[in-house]
Amino acid sequence: MSKKNNTSPKQQTSFIFGKKNYTMMFIGLGVIALGFILMAGGGSEDPNTFNPAIYNFQRIRLAPTLVLIGFAIEVYAILLNPNPKKAE
Repeated sequence: MSKKNNTSPKQQTSFIFGKKNYTMMFIGLGVIALGFILMAGGGSEDPNTFNPAIYNFQRIRLAPTLVLIGFAIEVYAILLNPNPKKAE
């Protein structure tokens, strides 16, 4: 009886995304985090007094826009092809 060698060829493991994808993902996460940081705050020390700073431009327009831009960067990073084939 002969022994069969059941060793399969070595499979090369690699990441789904490339370095460019991960770089864009971290940039997107940074923009999202910046948006949430700008959105924070605006409260008052005394609950009986109203602080109109919660309705300023930074919290109403700028911060949500940054969060949406960050999500768009994340989608772009996922769809980005790390190894485009060169046209010949």
